[in-house]
Amino acid sequence: MTYCVGLLLDAGVVLLSDTRTNAGLDNIATYRKMFLFEQPGDRAIGIMTAGSLSITQTVMARLADANEEPDNDRSILRAPTMLQVAELVGATLSDVTSDVKSKMERMSQNATASMIVAGQRKGGPMRMFLIYPEGNFIEATADTPFLQIGEHKYGKPILDRVIEPGTSLGDAEKAVLLSMDSTLRSNLSVGMPLDFAVIEADAFQIGRTRRIEADDEGFARMSAAWSEALRNAFQEIDPI
Repeated sequence: MTYCVGLLLDAGVVLLSDTRTNAGLDNIATYRKMFLFEQPGDRAIGIMTAGSLSITQTVMARLADANEEPDNDRSILRAPTMLQVAELVGATLSDVTSDVKSKMERMSQNATASMIVAGQRKGGPMRMFLIYPEGNFIEATADTPFLQIGEHKYGKPILDRVIEPGTSLGDAEKAVLLSMDSTLRSNLSVGMPLDFAVIEADAFQIGRTRRIEADDEGFARMSAAWSEALRNAFQEIDPI
């Protein structure tokens, strides 16, 4: 399984993904699920993936190939707007899903995938989209400034309570890491290491990136502090 989360804030975009992929309890591997693209001064784009690895890897390979071809009109590095970037990713995901699905159905199996696409192109606003397997999508808004894919239910409550468009990048980093911590504790199919990235508003380049390993002391301290804070708050609340 997977957990990926993206925040769309006034100050920029914050992205976090796990890397665990499993096909059964005895077949667990690590694969990157966050992919970053940039043309400094022109655009910065982040894509996170969840679902069938065969689908997501094929989609990302096709997008990468298109970026290498100078006249390919399906390149996300040449799309005029972030909306068109989302449409290109959606069309590619739909095509690959259809190809793989037809083969899987012959073996009575199923495969699907979804993606989060976020970033900014010079002259346009920061935008973030959740792309469905069929290629259609929804967009993050001021009312719902975050999107999740994969095993999202455990990490959603803290985001509902603390995230708003005006949240600072520092607080946003803390929120996504605690959201991930809740998911890691409740679902063994989500696992370390984690990939973290920030795209600051109007920077038009990828900002800070970080790989957080299982032995990361800072993450361990944050997790322990959050557990202690929850235990203390629980004890302080009077029953009804």
